[in-house]
Amino acid sequence: MKVTQHLWFEKDMDAAIKFYTSLIPGSKIEWVSAIPADNPSGPAGSVGMAAFTIGDQRYMAIEAGPLDPFNHSFSILVEVDTQAEIDRLWDALKEGGSTEQCGWLKDRWGLSWQITPKRLGELMMDPDPAVSKRVTEAMLKQVKFDISALEAAARG
Repeated sequence: MKVTQHLWFEKDMDAAIKFYTSLIPGSKIEWVSAIPADNPSGPAGSVGMAAFTIGDQRYMAIEAGPLDPFNHSFSILVEVDTQAEIDRLWDALKEGGSTEQCGWLKDRWGLSWQITPKRLGELMMDPDPAVSKRVTEAMLKQVKFDISALEAAARG
């Protein structure tokens, strides 16, 4: 048995998956195809499908016109080690999209992402409740995460 996330794109699926797989090392497009038969979303050949991986997570996608737009109930969370990785991914993904509190953003296709430092979880799970509280309060004030500011909050 295998579990795979499936994304429904209104349009530009090919561009989206090429962009996503260019951002994360180890990502790849496995295949892209068109449904060869007439179907509820369009005539034969008009509906695209794809399989791809982002990092070590496999996804499938379909481009089949409007249905329900992406929303916050599904996001791709990327945990990174360095501020440089946060900055690179954040800057690329926010282009044409929008940014939100606590490391969240929506890309130009409306898909939600969370670009999060691995260090955040460690700091929030500190055995000292005062440290955890300070880190949480600092986190809630940030849009794009700043690792050094989170570590400074932990130190008090």
